[in-house]
Amino acid sequence: MDQRIEHSYLPIRGLKLHIAHIGKGEAATLLFVHGFPEAWYSWRHQMIAAAAAGFRAIALDFPGYGLSEPPADLTQASWQGLMNDLLAILDSLSIPKVFLVAKDFGVKPAYDLALCHPDRVCGIVSLGVPPLVESLSFSGLPEGFYIHRWREPGRAEADFGRFDTRRILRTIYILFSRSEIPVAKQGQEIMDLADESTPMPQWFTEEDLSAYTDLYEKSGLMTAIQIPYRTKAAKAEGANPRFEMPMFVIMGQKDYILKFPALKEYMSSEKLKEIAPDYGITYIPEGSHFVQEQFPDLVNQLVIDFVSKHA
Repeated sequence: MDQRIEHSYLPIRGLKLHIAHIGKGEAATLLFVHGFPEAWYSWRHQMIAAAAAGFRAIALDFPGYGLSEPPADLTQASWQGLMNDLLAILDSLSIPKVFLVAKDFGVKPAYDLALCHPDRVCGIVSLGVPPLVESLSFSGLPEGFYIHRWREPGRAEADFGRFDTRRILRTIYILFSRSEIPVAKQGQEIMDLADESTPMPQWFTEEDLSAYTDLYEKSGLMTAIQIPYRTKAAKAEGANPRFEMPMFVIMGQKDYILKFPALKEYMSSEKLKEIAPDYGITYIPEGSHFVQEQFPDLVNQLVIDFVSKHA
């Protein structure tokens, strides 16, 4: 792991939350918000680039991820709580306003923060998910769809329980890097969709896998899937009906998410323009779900250009 990136712990909502940080730039602060199966490490390339461009970069581990403490009672975990974590980090570090860079399920608390506290957000860069005021449905996807499977009590526990942490993360990175939606057949589990002979993506190294394995061996995987897969996504209290700040979306053209029926319909609707009037999007032709790790230099430049324009 890059020694230039520093690490600290903040007391947030009774838990010790881990943040990675680099840069002292006063022009702008960027708060990086991860998804699953990720952690602060997912943003290492972007953090170093942001600091080199003169900005301050901070990436958190959500509760139960990486180096952050898990909530004592998983049933009390909520999307509202994740948004409150982001807000509390800003308050704890005396940051009045921030650029949010988020991906995967991390866009939900980032978007909620922007809708509920627009005075604290300069702009948003999201990866893989367009601006949303309400969550999209997963209707139209088969029973073997990975989210349907992992929502079932005990299903992921039994599936993951057959393998060690390294093998589980290896499999998920392989599956989520493909352009096809991970769907298991009848009598098959999600972890059966790849095996030890299946090659990892070229851009994902054994060193990266080891870094994620170390982080998830500390936090465990069951806490990590609670929020994105087993907690109902409700509209945040006091949320505005549209985004008041500039937004920029980076999509991998081969991200399997683009094949979600509800997302395909939404991306072509007028609703998107109504809720995000200052919104732009770019597609990276060979980009996957992990586009920021796959094409770090390109994503770095896109993020820095956006922040520089609006700082």
